[in-house]
Amino acid sequence: MKKQRRKADQAKVRQRKHIAFRMNILFFTIFVLFSLLILRLGYLQIVKGEDYSRLLEQKEEIAVNTSVPRGKIFDRNGRVLVDNDPKNAITYTKTNSTKSKDMLEIAEQLADLIEQDTKRVTIGDKRDFWILKHPDEALAKVSKKEQAAILNDSTLSSAEAQRAINKLTRERITDEEINSFSDEELEVLAIYREMMSGYAFSPQIIKSDGVTEEEFAAVSERLSELPGVDTTTDWERVRRSDNTILGSTTNPIEGIPKSHLNYYLARDYSRNDRVGRSFLEQHYEELLKGQKTVVKNVKDRTGRVIETKTVREGEPGKDLVLSLDSELQLELEKLVSDKLLRLKAGPNSRLLDRAFLVMMDPNTGEVLSLVGKRIVKNPETGRNEIQDFSFGTFTSAHEAGSTVKMATLLTGYSEDAVRIGERKIDTPLYVGGTRKSSLFNQNGSVSVSDVEAIGRSSNVYMFRIAFSLGGATYRPGKAMRIDLGAFDTFRQSFGSFGLGTKTEIDLPGEGTGAVGTDTLTGKLMDFSIGQFDTYTTLQLAQYVSTIANGGYRVAPKMLKEIHEPSEDGTTIGPLVEEVETKILNRINNTDAEINQVKRGMKYVYYGKNGTARNLLAGAKYDAGGKTGTAQADYYGDDKSQYGKRTINLSHVGFAPFDNPEVAYAIVIPHISTNQRKYPPATNELTRAALDIYFDLKEKRLQEGNRQSVDQPILPSLEQELAE
Repeated sequence: MKKQRRKADQAKVRQRKHIAFRMNILFFTIFVLFSLLILRLGYLQIVKGEDYSRLLEQKEEIAVNTSVPRGKIFDRNGRVLVDNDPKNAITYTKTNSTKSKDMLEIAEQLADLIEQDTKRVTIGDKRDFWILKHPDEALAKVSKKEQAAILNDSTLSSAEAQRAINKLTRERITDEEINSFSDEELEVLAIYREMMSGYAFSPQIIKSDGVTEEEFAAVSERLSELPGVDTTTDWERVRRSDNTILGSTTNPIEGIPKSHLNYYLARDYSRNDRVGRSFLEQHYEELLKGQKTVVKNVKDRTGRVIETKTVREGEPGKDLVLSLDSELQLELEKLVSDKLLRLKAGPNSRLLDRAFLVMMDPNTGEVLSLVGKRIVKNPETGRNEIQDFSFGTFTSAHEAGSTVKMATLLTGYSEDAVRIGERKIDTPLYVGGTRKSSLFNQNGSVSVSDVEAIGRSSNVYMFRIAFSLGGATYRPGKAMRIDLGAFDTFRQSFGSFGLGTKTEIDLPGEGTGAVGTDTLTGKLMDFSIGQFDTYTTLQLAQYVSTIANGGYRVAPKMLKEIHEPSEDGTTIGPLVEEVETKILNRINNTDAEINQVKRGMKYVYYGKNGTARNLLAGAKYDAGGKTGTAQADYYGDDKSQYGKRTINLSHVGFAPFDNPEVAYAIVIPHISTNQRKYPPATNELTRAALDIYFDLKEKRLQEGNRQSVDQPILPSLEQELAE
């Protein structure tokens, strides 16, 4: 018996020990779990606390579509080119909890205070408004049986079924019901549709055009009775210059263009935001747009907004100072316009309709003037009128003729096809059944140096360089085989000057010109004298700048400086950034080779047989340049004249000769349909443009004008002339 009791006691002891062991394991497990929980909570609060707080703030902070003005655009001397005109505006801001009924009541009250244009009201708006005003009649448009059939359709989700019912309801609203609204109701609808079009917490402009002082005051006095309504100052983008490269912006009604909607929405824009639509306004959108006001909404437990706190005030966009000289630009625009109209009134000018002139600093790439003009016929009067076509300077490409001969000669130097000072015989060449010669030497034989080949514009000298590049031997009257790689050699070399490639100007839509596809020997000869591939006027300006500055291809730039908005409205704001000169490459030529080509360009103006000798006679400056004439086939707006042979004129150069500060390029396409008779218009424009540039420079030196950031803001020249 005792033995059995002892065994039982031992069993109980073992059981107690086992229970104690299990309890210890349980307590240890609980301890570990609590320790892990505490560590996790500590990690989340201490290590990740700031991240989660920041995430919470991001969800609560809202960028409000306040009407901050875009940055202004100035010329290099502080003249306003693009400005903002303030105007009164009435806005409405809805919240997430705002009901349609509440907005309708506010719209009805506003309709008593302001006059609202109803032109933007659509048929769809009227249908929606009729449903809002007649809910019971709208509900009866679709019978319960029809609704049940749609709702029981297993192929449709509940949302799709409801959309189908709504669509059916809208379709059954009659024309009589749509047109039943009075003028007063349509005005309410016009206001209501603007209120509905905005996002929650984003002010939506109800009216900004033509808000009278009486309307502004009447609404302002009743703001406490009109929740969400506010009176504020809106702005209107105003261009003080006709130059199209300044670009344009959309207005709040247009908002973001559909073609760029996803791009801008991904960058926190609203659908009704103004954005740059073209050229500089588009290219520098990020700088010009300004920063919206950021607010934080404080909500109660029900999610209702009880307070709105401003986290960051809105800021106007940055002001831009361009490299353009608006005074120079205006003078050159008038010069080109007058010349173009006179040429159009002359003989053989049926296909003439445009002219281009570019001036830039060859050392920095700063574009001083970008002039493009186009003739259009007024449909009402039938008279020719001038239209701005400045963007054509970098989008419209044409055969440039002999102005490219410096690139041909420099290519010849770099490829060992010709030596500095080498003389060649200029005489008519017969390749196959084709005769080709220089304009100055139609029949004889003349020995010309490389300098004279530029100065007198020897086609034959360039042809012989092309033969060497193509590995061909000239035999009079015989066809020649050439190495087709010569085309690539030429184009790669020309590209290093900026010909046939993008100049990398800070403007959208730049063209590169057309590349010829034929590979005949005659086409290689044509290439060498600028009568095969086509180039823009800006490419020609970059090309001649590369020669002028000693061989560096510099990217043309429109933007010179970025500034903070003006603090007092009278002086340009603090400098943020000065845009640096961008060197793209150096050409593969020695200084000696470049200087030799420059001598040829000087010969053009001052040599006894130069193609533009005496052009600069009596000028207070000296220069180097090159004239160009090209036979071109017409493929312009008049399709009935496609393929018509015409003449293009061009002219490039730089001044002063020893220390160039301005490079220029002029192109007049299709100036004449007569191959033998055409006026020296590009030469005349060159002299007049250089006189304008240097006269303006001298005037400013005498007046003591400074081109600095602390100078006062000046009105545009158009404003001064108007006053």
